[in-house]
Amino acid sequence: MNDPTPSAERRPTVRLLGTHGIPAAYGGFETAAENVALYLRDNGWRPVVYCQVEGTGPTTTDQWHGIDRVLIPEHREGWLGTASFDFASIRHASRHRDICLTFGYNTALFNILQRLKRIPNVINMDGIEWSRSRWGKGRQAILWINERIACWVGNRLIADHPVIETYLATRARRSKIVTITYGAHAVEAADTLPVTSRGLTPGRYLTLICRPIPENSILELVTAFSRERRGHDLAIFGTYDDSDAYTRAVRHAASDEVKFVGPIYEPDEVSSLRFHSLGYLHGHTVGGTNPSLVEAMAAGNPVIAHDNAYNRWVAGDGALYFSGVDDAAAHISTLLESPDRRASLAAASRARHAAEFTWQHVAGQYADLLAEYLPAGQAPVASATPRPTPPPPPQNSSPRSGASS
Repeated sequence: MNDPTPSAERRPTVRLLGTHGIPAAYGGFETAAENVALYLRDNGWRPVVYCQVEGTGPTTTDQWHGIDRVLIPEHREGWLGTASFDFASIRHASRHRDICLTFGYNTALFNILQRLKRIPNVINMDGIEWSRSRWGKGRQAILWINERIACWVGNRLIADHPVIETYLATRARRSKIVTITYGAHAVEAADTLPVTSRGLTPGRYLTLICRPIPENSILELVTAFSRERRGHDLAIFGTYDDSDAYTRAVRHAASDEVKFVGPIYEPDEVSSLRFHSLGYLHGHTVGGTNPSLVEAMAAGNPVIAHDNAYNRWVAGDGALYFSGVDDAAAHISTLLESPDRRASLAAASRARHAAEFTWQHVAGQYADLLAEYLPAGQAPVASATPRPTPPPPPQNSSPRSGASS
């Protein structure tokens, strides 16, 4: 693969696998891969990102904003297509001796190839994906097996939350594991058109953004909000129709102040809707560091979050925590009726984001970890003139784990 920069041969190469590729167009892992790759590009590395493209044909290469891409066609959808793409990516990467950074363990069985060839492979282990009931028993079993394989074959394991690190320490030695969270770009200003065009009034609504499944407490939060007239709206993102029993139950529980705004994939529009909201409702009960929660904090949202160790560590003092419908309803009243409380929670959200969840901080930790596998005497040299960061692309829902869930 050609690299147009004169210093290409002096830059250490890292190959990023396990995502659909860049520019990010699916979910959390793709966004992470894009931001980590951009940081590495500007700090003396040559990142190579493997990208799944629709169709059939030979593997090709190109560049995107100075980042090398390996484009692998795949005509199958779902898990079968993902597995085929991952296998092709790993075979391609294993022809080289470069460090690998793998996002996810869904197909860790194939990572045995890197282990056999003694190619360093750092694996982001995501959350405890096999435990999610939405996968069904068969896929849960596949994920359970691959999680254990990843814990064996990975040279280092990345947890995105301290609770996940503690869990992984029951599967691998503690010295292999490091916590590196998910990031988000701070939102300091945003257009109001995405808000008003959906019939919402800036500063007069709350947001709820997640996959419509029971483990995300959507029914409980909608029931709590709808107990009384609020004088504000609740904007719920996603597809809520009558084809699914759970989404039917959510719609049935909703008052006329609950607005189902549909799926929104444009990042700028999502940022605007977050920025101009009074707060964010986060009902996730499982997982590690959730991208949607981090993005809400980056927009300065006061948060009402389900009370569990995952959310408490991420949101800290920027959230009010609920365990059931009654306290969720009380917290919603507090948030809507107390400007001072909202202001203090918003300030705490921004402070927590700035301390732990900026992409500069997160990607820097990835770079430091990868540098541990460089030969003695080799070190990346940062570019004197970093390239501008490209604007974020549209995003879609993803069948992979690692997305906002």
